[in-house]
Amino acid sequence: MHRTHTVIDSPVGPLTLVATDGTLSAIYMDQQRHRPAQETFGAADPRTAAFGHVTEQLGEYFAGDRTEFTVPLAPQGTDFQRTVWSALCEIPYGRTLSYGQLAERIGKPGAARAVGLANGRNPISIVVPCHRVIGSTGQLTGYGGGIERKRHLLDFERGALVPQGGGAGVTLW
Repeated sequence: MHRTHTVIDSPVGPLTLVATDGTLSAIYMDQQRHRPAQETFGAADPRTAAFGHVTEQLGEYFAGDRTEFTVPLAPQGTDFQRTVWSALCEIPYGRTLSYGQLAERIGKPGAARAVGLANGRNPISIVVPCHRVIGSTGQLTGYGGGIERKRHLLDFERGALVPQGGGAGVTLW
């Protein structure tokens, strides 16, 4: 496997994009839980084609102009993890599901805890929207990037924050 990476700025802090064999395989926030060691990201190469597409789409997302991502993904994990991550991509923009509801959606109604663990290991933050999964009572629980970032992303998607560069010249981040 050939890996490359680059770091971009975002409203939630620096994001490290990782490509494996030219396909996006990870987006890590700084100080993210379960973030692998930097040396596993490969050489820094912002010219990798996957980075241009995802950078463009993340820019559109944070500007409030994109609600779904269309970049090819290559997350590395177990079959169960990849099933959970795929189901995450089906949660609509601005909506949330509980871990139990997500477990039911993948046909494993008793696996809410396992779904939570897989959710926490999601290597492609934001694009694979693990921030859209909440506790059964509606509380914000666990997020690899931190609860404040989770709250920020959910508030942003629900329209509580002004998109980057929008809203009468006022930017909240």
